[in-house]
Amino acid sequence: MNREEKTQLIETLQSTLSEATTVVVTHQTGMTVAESTELRVKMREAGASYKVTKNRITRIALQDTKFENLTDLFTGPTAMGASADPVAAAKVLVDFAKSNDKLTIVGGSLDGKVLDKAGVTSLASMPSLDELRAKLVGLLNAPATKLARVSQAPASQLARVIKARADQLQ
Repeated sequence: MNREEKTQLIETLQSTLSEATTVVVTHQTGMTVAESTELRVKMREAGASYKVTKNRITRIALQDTKFENLTDLFTGPTAMGASADPVAAAKVLVDFAKSNDKLTIVGGSLDGKVLDKAGVTSLASMPSLDELRAKLVGLLNAPATKLARVSQAPASQLARVIKARADQLQ
């Protein structure tokens, strides 16, 4: 890899980090191409990215970013998951690590605050932004739905009473 390619890779990593809210650092040893591809597809579907990185280049890219305090985690065979959604990258990586022992969560960062493995796991258990939005919409729609049911109830009860009386008279 020549100097120009390294510079371009550092710039790409820095742009990824500047857009990210969460970064999760993993060790991945012995993953097959198929497993790695499956993980990348899941990450893309969740709106996150997953990149196997060179530690020295990543440490340089981390300088002057809010994730600068993660440099100590980049030792060994590392990869980095990043997402703008605070939960997406952690959720996908933790779920994948549960079913695949070749991927290990090392730590991460949420808006510059360093998280250990337990912190990343607890972050993954939180609902995502889309789930929270769905719950909020459900809460907002619930009163209107209940109001519609209550306003229809007397009319339907009256119709049943009239029908029952008509059946009695016949």
